[in-house]
Formats: sequence, C-alpha cells, structure tokens
Amino acid sequence: MRRSRGFRNKTRNILKKTGKRLTITEKLKTFEIGDSVIIKLEPSKQDGMPHPRYHGTYGKVSEKRGRGYVVDIKDKKMPKKLISAPEHMKKVTEGL
Repeated sequence: MRRSRGFRNKTRNILKKTGKRLTITEKLKTFEIGDSVIIKLEPSKQDGMPHPRYHGTYGKVSEKRGRGYVVDIKDKKMPKKLISAPEHMKKVTEGL
C-alpha cells in the first residue's frame, strides 16, 4: 500500500501540544495592516492553518481576508503570501 503523505506529515514535534488550551482571547486576536508577525501553528485548530513548513517564519500583515489575514513572507529569496487565521500568528514587538 502506498504511504500517506498528508498535510500534517512529519509534524510530530512541531505540532505537539504543550498542555495549554486555546483561549477565547487567542481566537479573537486582531492585527493591523503592517504589523510584524511570526507564524506559530496552533495544533488544536486545523482550519486556517498555513503549511507546517512555514512554522516559525516572520512576515508582515498585508491585508485582512474574511476572518484570516494575508501575511507577506520571504521563503529563501522568493516573496510569498500566506493566508492564516489569527490563532496561528503571534505579534512581534521588534521589527524584522
């Protein structure tokens, strides 16, 4: 039988829950356009999750799209846009 290589393949350590629950304030986070954020995946919330390869990357919020946000990142030298729910992002106080 062929091996399954789904969306969460090889993410045992990245998406390991550390004993804390997702609070209502984390679900209702808001970001302004131009805010610096880091992609930190929340394993208990699957919808709105960017690909696990982008866990830990920095970027800037460029627009709001529905309940999620569009984040501009650089993957090596290539600029990319990720669509992410606010649970999977954390605001960075220092600049990039």
